[in-house]
Amino acid sequence: MQQPILAAVDLGSNSFRLQIARVENDQLYMLDGLREAVRLAAGITEDKRLDKPAQQRALSCLQRFGERLRGLPREAVRAVGTNSLRVAKNAPEFLQLAEAALGFPIDVIAGREEARLIYLGVARALPHTEGRRLVMDIGGGSTEFIIGNGLQPLKLESLYMGCVSYSVRYFPDGKINKANLKQAELAARSEVQAIASEYSQGHWNVAFGSSGSARVLCDILEQNGYSEGGITREGLEQLRVQMLKAGDVNRLDVLGLKPDRIPVLPGGFAIMYAAFCELGIERMQPALGALREGLLYDLLGRFHHNDMREVTVQQFMRRYHVDVRQAARVARLADFLARQFLDGQLGDEESHLLNWAANLHEIGISVAHSGYHKHTSYILANADMPGFSKTEQGHLSVLALAHRGGLEKVRGMLNAPSQLAQVMALRLAALIYRNRGDVALPAMQGRFSGTKFHLVLAPGWLVQNPLTEAALLEEMKQWKGLGISMQVVEG
Repeated sequence: MQQPILAAVDLGSNSFRLQIARVENDQLYMLDGLREAVRLAAGITEDKRLDKPAQQRALSCLQRFGERLRGLPREAVRAVGTNSLRVAKNAPEFLQLAEAALGFPIDVIAGREEARLIYLGVARALPHTEGRRLVMDIGGGSTEFIIGNGLQPLKLESLYMGCVSYSVRYFPDGKINKANLKQAELAARSEVQAIASEYSQGHWNVAFGSSGSARVLCDILEQNGYSEGGITREGLEQLRVQMLKAGDVNRLDVLGLKPDRIPVLPGGFAIMYAAFCELGIERMQPALGALREGLLYDLLGRFHHNDMREVTVQQFMRRYHVDVRQAARVARLADFLARQFLDGQLGDEESHLLNWAANLHEIGISVAHSGYHKHTSYILANADMPGFSKTEQGHLSVLALAHRGGLEKVRGMLNAPSQLAQVMALRLAALIYRNRGDVALPAMQGRFSGTKFHLVLAPGWLVQNPLTEAALLEEMKQWKGLGISMQVVEG
């Protein structure tokens, strides 16, 4: 039997990376990896838009990655975008082109979700040790800090500073002098100060650096005799002297500096040096794992039905004191109706998202019962939800917002027939179970043409449930306002 293949694509702000692995039981065996220095962050303009040259570099790279991924099933590939795609105002338009070039969906993940996945990748590559670890990952546009124990991340943070963005901002021509280096270091120290009370030495036992910046700094310090092992404060001080002496990163003559890292070295150095100063780090070891490995292990968890998203939903249900029995009633009926409306074509991911939306649709009650669906929608859109991408959180948020009340508020948010069917299914399930009891459901059949919902109920049920009948009549008016007709008959 052929072993399954999984693939992860990391659309970083500096480099795009592709990692392919074979699954054997609960282990991953890396088969292939590709990396291209796209420097997406360098293409972010002052008005926070991704410029055309950066877009073209990215699309050309993704076309090459897409050729390598050709033939893999959709569920075996996960592609994520990070900081540059979080901040670019034209990211939605670019992502449409990017997905077409790659041939697979691309999720933009939040900073703390990126941190969680980085830690998962790093921790899987390290031997088990007692004590807490600090993991620092300097990306192209953001830097993640994580404290964890074993495979469990305990604290997650993402700061808006990266080796590309800082190099472009403070060292645009590659020149290095006391003034711009100090300016970059102070800017980074100011960012790190915000988390110093929780991430400084004393909160962890050993520090690790993942990412290209950490690895190249380690190589430079070790190969030039500035450090006997890893990144050290003393070694960074010696490199700092050499950088200032060279005056230009392109004239820096040190061993271990690869050509593709030259343009981003000053920014990466400033951030690393600032972290050492503010967090009291004396030594940091390079880590092998990173975001792409974390993506693969997270995907492996889904493959083995150990989905972090399910864990998060259960945690949210406990945190917001959800009525578990009511959530289960609504979830079961919503899934049944959605499959009816879509003629059995409800995909696994769509089914999962609908189920999670049903389980979480009442969390806003903990804020206020009045307009609770709006509170729920806001929480789902903005909370840190480990395992979920921003796109998935947005989908949950829209489902929650649309599950009750007027539909005018979601005009323009619902385009695909599957989205309309999910909303209708969730609205009907919440409506039918409004009394929060175990209603004796009638036999029912549903159809959806794309412009018309048709629901057939067992004869006599509406007469026995006049309140539900009145609510269904009101529901027809709501959908008519969106240009969609709804028919409910007995037969």
